[in-house]
Amino acid sequence: MAKKTIHIMNTAFRDGFQSVYGARVLTEDFLPAVKVCAEAGQTHFEAGGGARFQAPFFYCNESAFDMMDKFREAAGPDANLQTLARGINVVGLDSQSRDIIDLHAKMFKKHGMTTIRNFDALNDVNNLIDSGKSITAHGLKHEVVVTMMELPPGCSGAHTVEFYQKTLQDILDAGIPFDSVCFKDASGTAVPKKVYETIKMGRKLLPADCKIAFHSHETAGIGTVGYIAAIKAGADQVDCSLAPASGGTCQPDIATLWHALRGEDYELDVDIDKMMEAAKVFKECMADYIIPPEALAVEPMIPWSPMPGGALTANTQMMRDNNIMDRYEECIHAMGEVVRRGGFATSVTPVSQFYFQQAFNNVMFGPWEKFAEGYGKMILGYFGKTPVEPDPELVKLASEKMELEPTIANPVDLNDANPEKGVEAAKKRLAEAGITDHCDENVFISATCQQKGIDFLLGKAEINGVRKRSLMPKETAASPGGDGGYTVTIDGKRFTVEVKGDQAIVNGKFYDIGVEDGVVTPGTAAVAHGSADSIEVVAPMNAKVIKVNLAVGDHVNEGDIIFVVEAMKMEVEVKASTAGTITSIAAETGAQVVSGEAMASIN
Repeated sequence: MAKKTIHIMNTAFRDGFQSVYGARVLTEDFLPAVKVCAEAGQTHFEAGGGARFQAPFFYCNESAFDMMDKFREAAGPDANLQTLARGINVVGLDSQSRDIIDLHAKMFKKHGMTTIRNFDALNDVNNLIDSGKSITAHGLKHEVVVTMMELPPGCSGAHTVEFYQKTLQDILDAGIPFDSVCFKDASGTAVPKKVYETIKMGRKLLPADCKIAFHSHETAGIGTVGYIAAIKAGADQVDCSLAPASGGTCQPDIATLWHALRGEDYELDVDIDKMMEAAKVFKECMADYIIPPEALAVEPMIPWSPMPGGALTANTQMMRDNNIMDRYEECIHAMGEVVRRGGFATSVTPVSQFYFQQAFNNVMFGPWEKFAEGYGKMILGYFGKTPVEPDPELVKLASEKMELEPTIANPVDLNDANPEKGVEAAKKRLAEAGITDHCDENVFISATCQQKGIDFLLGKAEINGVRKRSLMPKETAASPGGDGGYTVTIDGKRFTVEVKGDQAIVNGKFYDIGVEDGVVTPGTAAVAHGSADSIEVVAPMNAKVIKVNLAVGDHVNEGDIIFVVEAMKMEVEVKASTAGTITSIAAETGAQVVSGEAMASIN
C-alpha cells in the first residue's frame, strides 16, 4: 500500500522568528535561506502576519509590506505564501472596524500573499465572518481556524472535543467561505489523545476533499507526538520549522518529524537531504542572532499556565530589557489564575498577551490592583464572547477600575461606531502628523501600528531590540539576553544594577565609580532629585515616554496622570503621588526612561 503524503508548511520565517527572536529579524538576513528552501523544492511558506507585521516597524525600522514583497521575490512566483491573521484584530492586539479588516486582505493580496490563516482567540465565530468574506473577496485563499489548548489541571467547561466540534459546526452554519481548516494549538498543550479525536471529528464533519492542517509547538514537550496523532487521525498538513528556529518554543523540526515517521505509513512531501542542506544555510544566516536559552527548552509549567511559544520569548526578552527577568517565574505562575478566571479564551495572540500582561500586573502591582487594558476589555465583552463566562467578581472589579460597562454588543459594530477607529481616523492621524500621502499602505500602518507606525513613516524609527551581536555593545553582546544588567535584593528591597565603563546605573540613577585601595566608591549622581521639599515622580520600569500631559508650573492633584509610558506592550500611566506644582519635567515624548529614573518633580 502506498504511503500517504503529508504536506509541510515551513514556519521558520514567521512563527520560528516570533518564537525565538521576538519576531525581531532583519529581512536581508534571512532571504538567502528562503531562496535555498525554494530551490530545495519547498512550495509553502509562512511569510508574514502575526507579530511579523508590527515587529518590522517597531524594532527593525523596516516596512512589513516591503518584507512581503522581497519574500515573494525570493520564494518565486508559484510559492504558496501564507500569513497569519487574528480575525477582527487582523495583525494587531486591538480589534478593528470593517473597513480596516477589508483593507488588510486587500493589502496582503497586493503584496504577494496567497493564503491567510485566520483565527479568533475566543473561538467566537462572529469574529470570523467579516474577515473571512474579505479574504475571499480579494482573491486570497482562506484557511479558517479552530483554536485549541488544554485547560489548566482542575478546570472544565471548554476546550473539549465537543467544544471544538460546536465551533467548527458554527463556522459551517455561518456560511463563512474557506478553502481549508486548521486546528491551531499555539501553546502546544492539547494532549495527543484529544488532538487525535478532534482531527477525527473534523475529518467526519468536513467534506472529504477539504484540507485539514494541524499546528502546534514543542513548548510543553509534546508537539511531535501531537503531530503524529493528528496525522493518524487524518490531517493532511502539519507545520514544521528549521533549526535554529525549531523545537522548544517553536514548531517541531522537519528532520525530527521525518525521523519520527520512519517505518510508518506516511511520508513528508520534502526531500530531507535537500532540507538538511537548507538548514545549514539558515543557521549561517542566523549565526549573528542571540538565542535566549528558554527558546530551546521545554517548559514544564506550560500545562498549568499555557503560554504560547510565540509569546513566551517575546515576554522574557521584554523582561530582560526591563531588568526584571527575576520575576518571570512569578509571572508564569500567576498566569494560571488569570486563565482560570478569564473565561478560557485560547492562549494565542492577542489573548495570550492579555493573560501575561494581567499576570505581570498582578505580580508587580498587587493581585487585581491594575487591569491590563486587553484583559479587562476581554472579560467585559469588548472582543466578543468568551467560551465560558468570566469570574463575575473580576468582571465587576474590572468594570469599576476601568470605568467601563460590560457589553454583549458585536465588537465590530462598536468599532464601526468608534470615531477613533477606521480608515478616516487613520487618515486623520496621518494628517495630524504632517503625512500627506494617504495611500492604502500608510492608512493600514496608521490603523494597526498607531504612533509607532506614524514614527516609522516620519523617519523617526530606528533599529532597536534586534539581538544581533554586531548591533550590540561589546559588553552586552556575549549575554544570552543582551541586557548586561543585574537585579539585587538587599533587606527586601530590589535594585537594578548595570555597569557601563566607569559608571554604575542603580535603579536608573547614574553614579561615577572610583576605586581607592581596592574599594569601589560612588561619585556624584548624574540625575537631579530636586529640593528637599520636592517629590520626585519616577519611572515605574524601563519604558518609552509616549505622552506628557503637563508642563512646568502646572498644578496637579494626587492621582493626576503626568506621563503615559509604554512597556511590556502596555501603556502605563505615571501619576502624581501628591498635590502641588510641577517644578521640573525631565522626560519628553519619545524618551527612553529606566526604572527609578526621575521624570518630574512636584513642590
